[in-house]
Amino acid sequence: MVVKSTPSSESTLTDRYQTTIPEPVRKALGLGKRDKIRYVIQPDGKVVISRADQQEEDPILWEFLNFIAKDIQKNPQHLQPIKAELVNRIQSLVADVEIDLDAPLSDEDE
Repeated sequence: MVVKSTPSSESTLTDRYQTTIPEPVRKALGLGKRDKIRYVIQPDGKVVISRADQQEEDPILWEFLNFIAKDIQKNPQHLQPIKAELVNRIQSLVADVEIDLDAPLSDEDE
């Protein structure tokens, strides 16, 4: 079994608590000079770094997803695969639906 490591980088804090963002991280985030960075501190103490110009995350959705993730870790025996019949039914219900993801929402849809 081959174990693939997660890419990581390190940097050092200066006496003024400043650091250089390592090149692989800058490339992964598409950062350029003068771009802003957002740091999100998660409940488990991990910090997520992202471009500050990315859309704001929905805090309610974030909490719900954290709840689901913790429940899955705690109770993996509750996970069940989706049955083929359900997948087929969903596909038949949306087969003729066309959606333009770039179209703006109407006032009544917002």
